[in-house]
Amino acid sequence: MQTIGEIKQRLAMQPSAEELALWQTDARLGVQKLLLIYANKQAKLAAQKQAFNARLEFEKKAWANGKIVAGIDEVGRGPLAGPVVAAAVVIDDTFDLVEVHDSKQLSGAKRDLLVDKIKASVIDYAFGIVEVATIDEINIYEASRVAMKQALAGLQTPVDELLIDAMVVDSPLPQAKLIKGDDRSISIGAASILAKVYRDQLMAEYDVQYPGYGFARNAGYGTAEHLAGMEKLGITPLHRKSFAPVKKYLN
Repeated sequence: MQTIGEIKQRLAMQPSAEELALWQTDARLGVQKLLLIYANKQAKLAAQKQAFNARLEFEKKAWANGKIVAGIDEVGRGPLAGPVVAAAVVIDDTFDLVEVHDSKQLSGAKRDLLVDKIKASVIDYAFGIVEVATIDEINIYEASRVAMKQALAGLQTPVDELLIDAMVVDSPLPQAKLIKGDDRSISIGAASILAKVYRDQLMAEYDVQYPGYGFARNAGYGTAEHLAGMEKLGITPLHRKSFAPVKKYLN
């Protein structure tokens, strides 16, 4: 008879239906607890896979018509400091990272774990960055559109259609403006993760250059620490002078 430890090891791998059926007849409480944990985990994975497939709806429509589609998203519209960053991502039907979701629904640690996997699994990806001077000149909405256009232009793979999170890019390509697109499209969700991690890394580097504002922790958003830093130290070249909370510190 297998020990409970041996059964636990097999459950961590890929047990056969015959093994599972045999263990179901095992009267040991420890075995039954392991089977319950395994069943719950499998149910969670199945639900995750189902949700993943649902978020491939727009991509599958494009693929069915022989089209290559890019998902585009941006991060950094709300912060008081730092650039706005966009990412464009192209996937195909082999992409199977079921954990990919809207970056806001994932922890920082989870995003960091996923970013390299995404880069290794997609067909193509590219970034667009618009700095503070341009944000102040043309406003944050237009700057976000420019960053998205830059990301699209950076792709090496020619695309036929675009999936965009709640915006329209200056491009003749057919595009779907999806409200909460990062929660509805795997391509956009992957783009949101890449853009978020890229921008967070930039802000962590800026935190070294401009200490006292907490950029590594707040990514430029108007936290109490950040506002206290502006009150004490004034503003930096990273601060968006057109944003109301920053204007009061211009003089």
